Amino acid sequence: MPADKKSLYNFIFIALLFLLIFLLQYTFRSADDNRLTSWQWTFAHMDLMWFIPLLILGIIFAYLLSISPFYKSRPALFLFIISFGLSAIFWSEPEVIVDTSRYFTQAKHLEIYGIRYFFQEWGREIFAWTDTPLVSFIYGVIFRFSGESRAYIQIFTTFLFSMTVVLTFYTGKILWDEETGFSAGALLLGIPYLFSQVPLMLTDVPTMFFLTLSIYTFCKAVEKGGIWIVLASLAVFSAVFSKYSTWMMLSVLPVIWVVYLITCRGNPQWLPSSRGGRGAGTGACPYRRGISVAVIAGALVAAATLLKFDVISQQIKFLQEYQAPGLKRWGESFVSTFLFQVHPLITLAALYSVYEAVKRRDLKYVIICWLILLVIVFQIKRSRYVMVVFPMLTLMASYGLQKIRIAGTRRFIIFGVIFSALAVAIFSYLPFLQKNSMVNIKSAGEFLDSAEPGRVRVFTIPSSETSVNLAVAVPVLDLYLENEIYYQDAAAYSLPYDGINTSPLRFTWEFKTPRYYDNPPLKKGGQGGFSEQSEAIAVISNGHVKALPDYIEKELKGYSKSKDFDTSEGIFGFRPFVTVYLPEK
Repeated sequence: MPADKKSLYNFIFIALLFLLIFLLQYTFRSADDNRLTSWQWTFAHMDLMWFIPLLILGIIFAYLLSISPFYKSRPALFLFIISFGLSAIFWSEPEVIVDTSRYFTQAKHLEIYGIRYFFQEWGREIFAWTDTPLVSFIYGVIFRFSGESRAYIQIFTTFLFSMTVVLTFYTGKILWDEETGFSAGALLLGIPYLFSQVPLMLTDVPTMFFLTLSIYTFCKAVEKGGIWIVLASLAVFSAVFSKYSTWMMLSVLPVIWVVYLITCRGNPQWLPSSRGGRGAGTGACPYRRGISVAVIAGALVAAATLLKFDVISQQIKFLQEYQAPGLKRWGESFVSTFLFQVHPLITLAALYSVYEAVKRRDLKYVIICWLILLVIVFQIKRSRYVMVVFPMLTLMASYGLQKIRIAGTRRFIIFGVIFSALAVAIFSYLPFLQKNSMVNIKSAGEFLDSAEPGRVRVFTIPSSETSVNLAVAVPVLDLYLENEIYYQDAAAYSLPYDGINTSPLRFTWEFKTPRYYDNPPLKKGGQGGFSEQSEAIAVISNGHVKALPDYIEKELKGYSKSKDFDTSEGIFGFRPFVTVYLPEK
């Protein structure tokens, strides 16, 4: 605990500040309109009698950590290990977003049919929707060479998140100093929403990584040239084909280039290459290096685009007609994103940093505020779409916190933010997500694996109570299964309502059931025929159904109900329940 009175008063003030912020968030939680982890839902049944003491313990631990020197010798390694370890806590979370079905299906095509088939059939046999191929390609390579396991995907996405934390540290270090970089990287752990996204088989965390990698490597390329030009070009290419939304975000690269040019001319000693190293005294180097990255990356992107021009052009047209207008309807408020899903002190420090940067006339600050400016100007309000710019947000916050001259106080605030966010993420978000109806698919998959059938035959029952086509639940079930699945759309699906064309769930009705579910390998029984003893049946419905359709009842002859999986959080209209039937003995 603090030794002198001044330090004691600082400790008490900051600790009370954290408690006050939480109580304000809790009191006004109805203002959080996040579609997945709204405080209205996650704290609906929270008992503050045990949560507040827990938060206080976290604040005390944050103070002890802030005065400990052990992490100062290798800050990058510390950030990587702590971010990876904390994220691993959330691996028990189920896949809670139905978009997983697309990325799993795309990846499984590569696993089964190979890399050449993947690129040939992307956007044709492989349902691509508005997706770019890179992340699904990486997932498919993991499946093909390591095995079809969700655990490998989670290790990979967690690795990318931890590397994003490290890259944020190095970006702050290269622009200003190590302390600014460390604070920014650490503050990424003060965003509880991120922890809910890291374990998921989506594209958002990889996209955040590739965008941050592009920014860092481009800075290095403009400074030093050489191999960094190649690395930056590859990073930009990867960001372009991670997600279409990064195309606008990559406008930060010309901003970086201009800032380096202006800053270099005003202060030649700012660039390492101007201090006697290779290229010293050549003021045009930043210009040529930036152009080199643009040319190489542009050539790579152009070549890839030409190979799939028909698919990409159709996707871009569709994005303009469907996705762009849809963002206004599907959004969440900035209040939700920046005062609940992000710890408020990060947002407040980021806002204050604008004043500090203007006062100092620090042109480099434009680099980190550019993406946040785009989010505000274009009113990008969906947290999943905003999260790719969170590293720049924490760099802004770190920049603002450097105004606090006492290092111990500054780091106490940073670690206090982290532990406050962790308390929310671990003890509020995670239990809520584990009760999400999507956990039924996870639990059913684990149960079926334990039953060890030869294959699993799946039926889905259409429902007018949800705007989701239940056919997309089949690939999610497959993600948790080691066994083969047999599935056909036996029922004729009808659109749930006229407005589905403008719904973010429209893709579930245009989703193509993969042909690899048509004829999976069958176990042979007596006399060369298929043994029913090796087949289980899983019926997926939206909530409980009063009576099964006749065509399913017919297939269940000789089977008995083994287990129902019907957990529900009671909030979302999509409630996939799974009933498992095993052959009668």
